[in-house]
Amino acid sequence: MKGKTFLLSVLIAWQLWGSAGLAADFPMDKAVRDNAPYARIISLYGAHTENLLTMGAAAQLLGIDGQSARLPGAEGKAIFSYHDDPERFLAARPDLVLIRPMIDRGYPRLVERLKQSGIRVVSVQPTTVDQLEGYWRLLGQLSGRAAQADGMHRAFKMAVHDFKRLSAKVENRRRVYFEAIHPKMKTFTPRAMAIFALETAGGINVAADAPVRADNNIAVYGKERLLSHAAGIDVFLFQQGAMNQTSVEAIMAEPGFGAIKAIKTGQVFQVDEMIVSRPTLGLLKGIYRIGCLLYPDVYCAAGLDILAAAGMDGAH
Repeated sequence: MKGKTFLLSVLIAWQLWGSAGLAADFPMDKAVRDNAPYARIISLYGAHTENLLTMGAAAQLLGIDGQSARLPGAEGKAIFSYHDDPERFLAARPDLVLIRPMIDRGYPRLVERLKQSGIRVVSVQPTTVDQLEGYWRLLGQLSGRAAQADGMHRAFKMAVHDFKRLSAKVENRRRVYFEAIHPKMKTFTPRAMAIFALETAGGINVAADAPVRADNNIAVYGKERLLSHAAGIDVFLFQQGAMNQTSVEAIMAEPGFGAIKAIKTGQVFQVDEMIVSRPTLGLLKGIYRIGCLLYPDVYCAAGLDILAAAGMDGAH
């Protein structure tokens, strides 16, 4: 069906977390559904790529984004970018291109060229943990890996349950400020995946009053508001990666931060953004990493068993 971009909404009314029920599926255009599963997929978002590889769909991935080149199973895959000329995509003859809304908004000429050529384009990106099941299920339908997608959700749900049981053993919970972007003094919104990881690991989010914007898990917090919590911040965490290229030293040296309790005590730690800000099973590693930083005696050994039961190791 030419002339139509299949932009899938990321709105899920999932009120059954923790019960035996299943979340509602993401809406899928009938033409997309009727042509699934797809055999020649190009993924331009690392989370899509990682999830499809986890589901065992490596053979169907003919092209991936550059950030995914080191993922297990991605060896030898052609690298594509939304900066590429559309003709490069057409020459590869994909039957499905997976993107996210940022690409859809920022590179409409590429998307339009693909859809005019009859290539299915699906744009999706969950922003909360409540949307993970439907998102994984969607990828499973598109790739013919529905059973594997359901298995991912079951493993995630069980591991989260076990991590929460572990966190319940903590007697004195630590108060944490979790930075998203240092130069702009941004933190995560209360429903962001990074905050889910923090709270599942037993931490208390001191920035629970961060302003919320629709479909955005990053919030401007500001230095003044941050410093108003200075005496009560036991631990200062920051995500480190493409979104936030800072360091412990830079945060320690930030003017005014000397008043923060965590700065005074040296409790400043980085967490790889790939394990706290991406909708993948890697979130379990994020929970484990944060748990080890906050409560090493409780988490570091027992948490490895939880990861192993979910089919993951603790390395990252």
